Amino acid sequence: MGPLEGIRIIELAGIGPGPMAAMLLADLGATVLRIERRRPVKLGIERPLRYNLLLRNRKSIALDLKDPKAVELVLSLVERADALIEGFRPGVTERLGLGPQAALERNPKLVYGRITGWGQDGPLSEYAGHDLNYIAITGVLNAIGRRGQPASIPLNLIGDYAGGSLYLVMGLLSAILHARNGGKGQVVDAAIVDGTANLATTFFGMQAAGIWRDGRGTNITDSGSHFYDVYECADGNWISVGPIEEKFYLELLRLLDIDPETLGAQLDERNWPAARALFALKFKSRTREQWTTLLEHTDACFAPVLSWSEAPEHPHLKARGTFIDIDGIVQPAPAPRFSVTVPEKPTAPEAPDAATIDAALAAWLAPERIGELKEAGTLA
Repeated sequence: MGPLEGIRIIELAGIGPGPMAAMLLADLGATVLRIERRRPVKLGIERPLRYNLLLRNRKSIALDLKDPKAVELVLSLVERADALIEGFRPGVTERLGLGPQAALERNPKLVYGRITGWGQDGPLSEYAGHDLNYIAITGVLNAIGRRGQPASIPLNLIGDYAGGSLYLVMGLLSAILHARNGGKGQVVDAAIVDGTANLATTFFGMQAAGIWRDGRGTNITDSGSHFYDVYECADGNWISVGPIEEKFYLELLRLLDIDPETLGAQLDERNWPAARALFALKFKSRTREQWTTLLEHTDACFAPVLSWSEAPEHPHLKARGTFIDIDGIVQPAPAPRFSVTVPEKPTAPEAPDAATIDAALAAWLAPERIGELKEAGTLA
């Protein structure tokens, strides 16, 4: 089930944006086969498989990609695939014999998806980096934070997953559509720096127009204004307000029992420091729950600031089923939603072991061929 049912993807195991992209595709119905390394590389953050939620909803096998027989197996799988995902440094898959040229020779319709931080070319393409570094050179990191404070680190959501995974998925689906409409297969170079910069398009336009400044915490929606920010409550919890439009701003002031005349014009920056001080004093007078009761079901553009553990219990997210339970672990449900091709509930991450090989390859190879590969030791 799902809108991507019938699409088959090979995923060469990696970290971060590659697995996220593969999960998104699998969540929407694609058949994704993950090729794990026979001897996995140790990572900085280790956790039991069942908690590595990006690996949900797909089968996997373990191969030694330095073995020519294993490489040949992957290429035979490529012949049956719509796309391949890899996230190694430029040139690594070529050295393994699994680069774009070798893959496209076996399947001219294949979409070869490459996800890296710096991209496949450019002065930095050969060097290591992480999300923080990639968003730093795009201007995005510099824009996030409060006036007079260092840039704030927005987890690895903006770079790895928004600028990387989502752009890779968009590129893969676009190229698959092209190939299915009679075109050729091709390489998709999804660089996190490119995707992150693209995400910031509106801000580059606003800066060019002279209505956005480089200084952190000096603009309407970067904590510069009093009406787009977070405030501490009496119980130490926090709430958020964001009424940019005048009618919503006036609604918030009404509910806070603040006379608009005492604050002056909303968009006059000279009024912002005093208005912020008044807002801070006002919101500190009640608990988060009290403010939620007063403001949540209004047009004041309000929401409580919730923790990871609190978010799944919010009534709105519970009503929509935004979070689901898979084998006892609460996690985000597949998104977006479809009215006809509704995806099935995801399955938990599975280890590539002897008990799962047949099921993992059932959609790819005949049982006789799987048996031959087991006997040869290619599949372990």
